[in-house]
Amino acid sequence: MHRMIKKVGVIGIGTMGQGIAEMLASKGLDVFILEQSEERLRYGLQMIEISLDKQIEKWALTNSEKKLILSRIDSVSYYEELASCELVIETITEELEAKKEVFRKLDAICSESTILASNTSTLSLTELASVTATPDRVIGIHFIYPVLKVDLVEIVRGLKTSEETFARTKHFVDEIIMKKSVMVFESPGFVTTRLICLFINEALHVLEEGVASAEDIDNAMRIGYSFSHGPFEMADRFGLDSVLAALERMFREYGELKYRPSIVLKKMVRGGHLGVKSGVGFFQYDKDGDRIS
Repeated sequence: MHRMIKKVGVIGIGTMGQGIAEMLASKGLDVFILEQSEERLRYGLQMIEISLDKQIEKWALTNSEKKLILSRIDSVSYYEELASCELVIETITEELEAKKEVFRKLDAICSESTILASNTSTLSLTELASVTATPDRVIGIHFIYPVLKVDLVEIVRGLKTSEETFARTKHFVDEIIMKKSVMVFESPGFVTTRLICLFINEALHVLEEGVASAEDIDNAMRIGYSFSHGPFEMADRFGLDSVLAALERMFREYGELKYRPSIVLKKMVRGGHLGVKSGVGFFQYDKDGDRIS
């Protein structure tokens, strides 16, 4: 019998943190968000409300359900306030040292039965766990964007992740939040990030070579192969800076040329064209993240 998970901490309320928090609350769990920046916290909570309002517009949710979901989401200011959570999911920026600091703090304040999870897509779980006194309870729970719509979750085992931690995490994913899990062993990019970033990078090379426009490449893959978004809109939604960071990390780790990021991607990130989060990437988006051109 697995110890029930009813309270979940979420550290960071960027795009992924928003989606994870909203999804967990919609499944009846109590969610506690920790975000160091007051401004980012306000913006993140506002985006969750916008997401819920969009679902109401589509008759997928009622006003009373929206209120119930929001009532299950609380913001906290200190790590100590996460001590009673049975699971904490870290979803801050993909910077190793920053994530290590989060795990050091969590290890110091959380009960030994609390699962410490990271939503990282490319970093080493073993390295994150190495800063804790209990590396057996550290695991990767990699959600795919957009969290609400994508049923897949990669459960990533580090070198010292225990069988019990894995079993409890799998039960949480499969039975409590009702998503489909795949178990992967630690490797830069795991399965999904590794393959999708190569797909986006190759699309960038096709664009560079003048084979077709971004619009036509997207249409070819969306219509021809039933993708919900083509590679360029996909990259815009992930965040071009996130795609670049993932490719650079995999290039460093694997040393293979296929992971070397396209120069077009680097130029766009340097120019602040990050996709949905900045309003412009390969395409343009309104403040709600809807495409306008």
